[in-house]
Amino acid sequence: MMQCFHFMVEPAKNLTAKIKESNKRAKREKKEPLDEDQLFVVELAKDLSRVCQRSEVLEHICNQDDTWSSSLCRLFVLQSASMLENKKTLMQTDGWPEMDEGKQPDLINGQDLERAKAVILNWIKDLRAQPEQSVWPGEPVAKILEDLQSAWRWGRAPNLLTAMELVLWTLASQRPDKNTIPQQWLLWKQRTHKIGAISYIPQPVWDWIGDAAVEVTLDLDTANPDLLISADEKRMRCGFERKDVPNYHQRFDGWWCAVGLHGLGSGRHYWEAEVGECDWRLGVAKESALRKGFKSLNTNTGYMTLRLERGTEFKALTVPFTALPPGLIPRKVGVYLDYDNGQLSFYDVDKHLHIYTYNETFTEKLFPLFGTVEIVRDLVIRSPAPKTHCLCPTSCLWA
Repeated sequence: MMQCFHFMVEPAKNLTAKIKESNKRAKREKKEPLDEDQLFVVELAKDLSRVCQRSEVLEHICNQDDTWSSSLCRLFVLQSASMLENKKTLMQTDGWPEMDEGKQPDLINGQDLERAKAVILNWIKDLRAQPEQSVWPGEPVAKILEDLQSAWRWGRAPNLLTAMELVLWTLASQRPDKNTIPQQWLLWKQRTHKIGAISYIPQPVWDWIGDAAVEVTLDLDTANPDLLISADEKRMRCGFERKDVPNYHQRFDGWWCAVGLHGLGSGRHYWEAEVGECDWRLGVAKESALRKGFKSLNTNTGYMTLRLERGTEFKALTVPFTALPPGLIPRKVGVYLDYDNGQLSFYDVDKHLHIYTYNETFTEKLFPLFGTVEIVRDLVIRSPAPKTHCLCPTSCLWA
């Protein structure tokens, strides 16, 4: 029986010794010693870095330059174990289990945590059998790791969790076509973590999202009569008088909204909008969605949107609605529709931050939706900024 658990017992002994070593080093350097969960992550980073080429960024975790909180380490261990248990379906676009968004790191069950560590240790046993620097992650992943290192050094990324996760995901997926790994990783992240999945989206991934940019203009025949629309059909705000316009069946006459001129029925599409500080909504409307009256514009009525009310109440209009942290409230929103893979995602453009993703199988055309009740500040549809090319070896230092 003991032989069956040998792969768990030996690492546990080694971990105890390393905790003592960490305590001694912390006393010498006058740092707080690492606890068991933090040290587990450090040792995992060493194992990953040993096998994966171009993963020098993980040395900052190994050397404890980037030290995560104990709660973040526990959450990372749970999520990594879940990923490894489902690694056979990693490269599929469905079948991924959703993580519990409401699970508090400080309330994680001890038994669940130990089981998760056992899953990771069992996987590491096979990883350690591989020669040093034997796995090439692919040039796209290597560029992302370089960008993450630069972003962390310059304070744009809060930690290197994304780098650690991407290397782990790359080694676990065992995909021969490595050029699509970043795209598949993004799909997986947004499928399993609907809220705030990525604290900093790496520049190469952001550029790939931006490659799907489309020009969006407002359809005047759908705009609420109270809305003032600019001549270029890209700006809108509420006016003081209701206009006398034809009451088309596709026109909003209750909520202060309008949709884009063209419906989207396949492929990838990305657009951006500058929003106000008090009240707005953005997303998509299904072609069959009703637009008359004041019936709730939520997933039950054919809408997938984000809504800000009274400047502080931020939510995704699911049923029931999903409250979003105030820290995620953006000033410029990126909306990314991957129709074929069934994802509608929202990002903070200025921070390269993921906000929320709807995951659904789309079966009809979707129209970009815009809404505001602000009378001073316009809601503005913007064309995404063009890519910048410079001589910086990683992400641009002047961005």
